Amino acid sequence: MIRLGILGAGARGSDTYGRWAIGHPERAAVAAVTDPEQHRRDRLGERAGVPDEHRYADWRDLVADAGAIGLDAFVIALPDRLHVEAAVAAAETGLPVLLEKPAATTEEDLDALAGAARELNARIWIGHVMRYQPFWRTIRRLVDAGTVGRLVTIRVEENIGFWHYAHSYVRGNWRNLATSSPMVLAKTCHDLDIIRWFAGEAPSTVASLGSLTYFKPKHAPAGAPSHCLDGCPAADSCPFYAPRYYAEALAGTDGWPVALLGDDLSPTGRIEALRHGPYGRCVFHSDNDVVDHQQTVAEFPSGLTAVLSTSAFTGQNTRTVRLTGTAGEIAGNLRTGALEIDLFSPAAEMPGLPEARPGKSFTREPMGHRVFEVYAGPVTAAGEPDHRGHSGGDEALIDAFITALEQGRDGGAAPDLEASLDSHRMAFAAERSRLDGVIVHWGRS
Repeated sequence: MIRLGILGAGARGSDTYGRWAIGHPERAAVAAVTDPEQHRRDRLGERAGVPDEHRYADWRDLVADAGAIGLDAFVIALPDRLHVEAAVAAAETGLPVLLEKPAATTEEDLDALAGAARELNARIWIGHVMRYQPFWRTIRRLVDAGTVGRLVTIRVEENIGFWHYAHSYVRGNWRNLATSSPMVLAKTCHDLDIIRWFAGEAPSTVASLGSLTYFKPKHAPAGAPSHCLDGCPAADSCPFYAPRYYAEALAGTDGWPVALLGDDLSPTGRIEALRHGPYGRCVFHSDNDVVDHQQTVAEFPSGLTAVLSTSAFTGQNTRTVRLTGTAGEIAGNLRTGALEIDLFSPAAEMPGLPEARPGKSFTREPMGHRVFEVYAGPVTAAGEPDHRGHSGGDEALIDAFITALEQGRDGGAAPDLEASLDSHRMAFAAERSRLDGVIVHWGRS
């Protein structure tokens, strides 16, 4: 059994990593937890049976006691700006580390992490859950099998959803560069990791455009107060009116995103949190400064080009993708799990897809090329797409991490850390391109 020390008992540390360990007692256990908020570390500690003496207010104390506790690995889910310091300290113990994304919030910190990892020969997994989702793994299987020939273009659309953007990037933890990181890093390092994963190499150039255009004071309705519950005259028509979202639409939800309101999630508790807290602020009177839309283009030495389109102004809250190759194309929607594989040859056949469910296949006239539909991703008991846990990515990531530790140092190799960190380097390059109006050439400052 793998004994875990969890650094950070917020939504990811407690509800994702901690919950998985509690649900798989034969394979893992939460042996220690740290969080500066006592109610959070005690909540996870009590659920996981962590002794009081192994519940720490300061993550440094947990790391220092790792040997005495008998830890096998660390999970780091602290606030973003603490990731590098904590990851290096944890790696210095010689134990493996699962590090939430983003791994670092500045280029300097990223370089420091990469250098320390090389020097320590550290085993560090980055929490890039998308590459563990059945949806993306099925696409990867198709590409690796040569089903669409040589990849030529990748287009990923990160449809954040108007309500999700308001929650996380206007009112929430990732709203301001001074306390978080650029949105292209905080939100889309997942997508950039997928692009880098499919490309199999670092890009040669990166370019990006985007800005904060809408969530500004000048676009506030006339008379709009600082908080929605302070008598907003546009309450009935504003799509961002906080009580409609947190107290009404999500009345039956007590997990993310409602859990971030506070400990009291009763109807009264929610209203009080919205009346005084950050999630009840008018979206036009917040202290946000990150972009609300951005387009990033990368070119790779092989000639492959990739486009990542990110927008706050979408009704959907999902990702869509289209990959084109010399022998066919793949189009997919993560929300539905649907993939359409359009193969140019009339004699084309599909490889085996163990993580997918077959749909219909047909010949597209008049050219006679073959089209196959499949569905990839977990489903509920009713057969509907199941989006919990990042559409299966959370559980698959943790399972892969624990499996690697069970196999030991020789049998359980960590993913290529440098390749994983390239997604962050691409994000920093995109932000530099956006701000300076230049094409960034890889490896040049």
